[in-house]
Amino acid sequence: MAFPEDMLTDDEHVVLHLHPHWKVLVRPVLVTLLAVAAVVAGFLLLPDGTGATVALYAIAVVALLLVLWLALWPLVVWRSTHYVFTNERVVLQHGVFSRERRDIPLNRVNDHSMNQQFSERLLGCGTLTIESAGERGQTVLADIPGVGRVQTKLYELVEAHHDRHSLGDGEMREILQEVRQDRAGESAAPS
Repeated sequence: MAFPEDMLTDDEHVVLHLHPHWKVLVRPVLVTLLAVAAVVAGFLLLPDGTGATVALYAIAVVALLLVLWLALWPLVVWRSTHYVFTNERVVLQHGVFSRERRDIPLNRVNDHSMNQQFSERLLGCGTLTIESAGERGQTVLADIPGVGRVQTKLYELVEAHHDRHSLGDGEMREILQEVRQDRAGESAAPS
């Protein structure tokens, strides 16, 4: 369930690789603790006998099923959800059995904003919204850890990408000079 590094291009490198905030794992941990507590309570409180043994097995089976469904599965989903910020794009990937991935090239990012509720501010997470030029428009990423830092890093990545792929004043003058020379050479050549 790790993020495949081989999907990166030659000049691309990972700047941030995140999973959703740990707060999404609070419920699975509580479910696991309650399931263990139920089995221990059944073991300690049920009287000795055949009926108690069957009841204890029933409690253990129900606890195991609940742990698998309400604790292990959310952990696997959390682990297989990736928010990857590279120097070229933002990659959003999730899915356990089937996988869905969305790439947002940095040159298509028009706007990005963050939102934090009071409880999210206390926990250090929030929602990041990325607006991109394209069919899908807005992408909302919930439960981003350190969302303020992530938004700032996204801004830096977009600006750095723009600076790398745009011409400076000196480069523009050189290109215009070459175009003028080509035109002067074409008009001086006999037809």
